[in-house]
Amino acid sequence: MYTEEKFFSFVVKTEFSESHHRFDQCGVVVYLDSENWLKGSVEYENEDFQRLGSVVTNHGYSDWATTEISADVKSMWYRLSRREDDFCIECSEDGKAFHQMRICHLNEAKGKICFGIYACSPEDSSFRAVFTNMEVTDCKWMPHDGQAPDEDI
Repeated sequence: MYTEEKFFSFVVKTEFSESHHRFDQCGVVVYLDSENWLKGSVEYENEDFQRLGSVVTNHGYSDWATTEISADVKSMWYRLSRREDDFCIECSEDGKAFHQMRICHLNEAKGKICFGIYACSPEDSSFRAVFTNMEVTDCKWMPHDGQAPDEDI
């Protein structure tokens, strides 16, 4: 999806019960171009654990932040929020209690952006990813102390 909206949240539930090969993954993404993007997802690692994480790429330079979760987890909710050129990715196992994964800045997210869902299986494999409960809402990522409210910007 494309938007010029500067303040919004996007929620989606992902199901990946068939992921079984290293790096099978599905989640949320903001894609500006091949040099500027971010993603949040669960990546299958092995039968013991997977990595819940995010990647942020600015001007071709990426970093990857992860935490290990059980390989038994086969569903995850995500909430991606935009506040101008800053973004917050949150996750939830039940779609109600969301927990912060990442707050980041995309240098080139000045106007229209492309955001949504993604799935990939980059090695010699494939799997079925299911995306449901997609919703775009007002921004759920509230301004912090000292930051101007949305309507004053």
